[in-house]
Amino acid sequence: MTSITTSAIDTPARRSIERTCDDLAMLVLAMVSVIAGLTFRDYGLGWDDYTHAEYADLLLRMFGSGFKDTAALSFANLYMYGGGFDMAAALLHKILPLELFETRRLVGAIVGVIGLAVTWRLGRRIGGPLAGLATLLLLALCPIFYGHMFMNPKDAPFAVAMIILMLGLVRLAEEYPQPSPRTILIVGLGAGLSIGTRILGGLSLVYAMIGFVPLFLEELRIEGAREAVRRFAHVVYVLLPGLVLGYLVMGLIWPWSIMQPGNPFEALTYFSHFFEKPWKEMFDGAIVSVPDMPWSYLPTLFALQLPEVMLVLMTGAVIGTFALLPRREVPARRKTILLMLTLAATLPLAIAMVKRPALYNGIRHFVFVIPPMAVLGGVAFAWAMERLRANHRAWQPVVLATFCFGLALPLAEMIRLHPYQYTHFNHIAGTVRAADDRFMLDYWGLALKQASDELREQLVERQEVPPRNRKWKVAVCGPQRPAQVALGPDFTIGWDSNAADFAMTLGEFYCKGLTAPVMVEIKRDDVVFARVYDIRGRSISSLLSIPAP
Repeated sequence: MTSITTSAIDTPARRSIERTCDDLAMLVLAMVSVIAGLTFRDYGLGWDDYTHAEYADLLLRMFGSGFKDTAALSFANLYMYGGGFDMAAALLHKILPLELFETRRLVGAIVGVIGLAVTWRLGRRIGGPLAGLATLLLLALCPIFYGHMFMNPKDAPFAVAMIILMLGLVRLAEEYPQPSPRTILIVGLGAGLSIGTRILGGLSLVYAMIGFVPLFLEELRIEGAREAVRRFAHVVYVLLPGLVLGYLVMGLIWPWSIMQPGNPFEALTYFSHFFEKPWKEMFDGAIVSVPDMPWSYLPTLFALQLPEVMLVLMTGAVIGTFALLPRREVPARRKTILLMLTLAATLPLAIAMVKRPALYNGIRHFVFVIPPMAVLGGVAFAWAMERLRANHRAWQPVVLATFCFGLALPLAEMIRLHPYQYTHFNHIAGTVRAADDRFMLDYWGLALKQASDELREQLVERQEVPPRNRKWKVAVCGPQRPAQVALGPDFTIGWDSNAADFAMTLGEFYCKGLTAPVMVEIKRDDVVFARVYDIRGRSISSLLSIPAP
């Protein structure tokens, strides 16, 4: 497959565009790594963190007991998910001088940087060095991906696993029908990691089956049916060692999946139906039960939360992919690769819009489509620059400046929102300031960490001590465990506001605004993410503005 590799942008003499773009990409990865290393402690716990940490302990206990202790195989519903990330964090915690949840944030950052590096290599492989650099910048400056990589123990690692598998599939298309051992290894590793993290990784089989149709049709036309089938069978055969590796990796990080052959299918059936007591979330200004979210939920949130530059470039790439499919002069391998990427970026959203499953917590369950979106955007940018170089060279600086401006918009918001980048809304939505009254922002309650830290600091500054023979009592509207971890052992956490000293509330629609002195207020872009009230001597019946589900 031809790549866009040379002279898309003019560079100084004796320095090629390839070297310049690769050096800049390495610099970006180094900068993200340093920033992540300096800031990973800023990210609080979400609703699921504590439970995932417990799941990791049970998994390690099971392996340590030689599978005699099998409590992990029936723990909540987490046994239907892989625990690779959780186990890695738990093991690393044993050797690093960090608290457990700090270690989890660090491991999240490491996994995220790996995802950035793999996505860069994929973009570079498909479209050349300029496409690779643009891909990396689009993903690194996507606040949704960047924010989730620190604190999302399921969806961010799954996104990284899926892009590893996509790299393997792209290599397979390039090398078909003689995949190299390295390609077989990447396909097997990616398949094991993705399906072993979430059963939804099986969607990659759909991407591959549909994506390889153009290539197979060309084989039929050139080689004949018998030879095309023989080549296909040969590829399946040589992939078997990789698939065995994938099965072993899946079993290692998701032990329940191999206990019985039908367990993965049971997980697929389980997650295809809503599995919890329904609750309500805010969408487009209305409070809606999560099983009743409209079909527009995902397209609306993707349109309002992704950076504008990614939306424009990705949309252009999708349109371009379908436009080139009928063109006979376009190589079949190129069609296959771009079609697989397009399906990876759009098919899960299309299925959800048709099937209408329960949808909640914004787009976090679909973070895995963002890396292929970034690759499509990077390839589209490089293609545009190449066309301008050939036909309208004077427009290159204008398009490059526009691209840089498009990247500067989410960068400014990421700095402003830190460490709540995952709540980002773009300028189409009016940023978080305009989105606050229409959508949920900090649905995972990360702001309770900063609120807890400031409450403790204020009590120390005021030299206040708890009443005799008891701890400070804090009523929390939001996730309880994260607040307890952040506040520490000198505080008692609960829902009961009648006997509490302080009330800690998220700035979400289900938490009541109280008529009490505000001790702490966590704000970003004039939006309240959390408050702490002094409710000593006051009668507060409830912190909830709506009945509990």
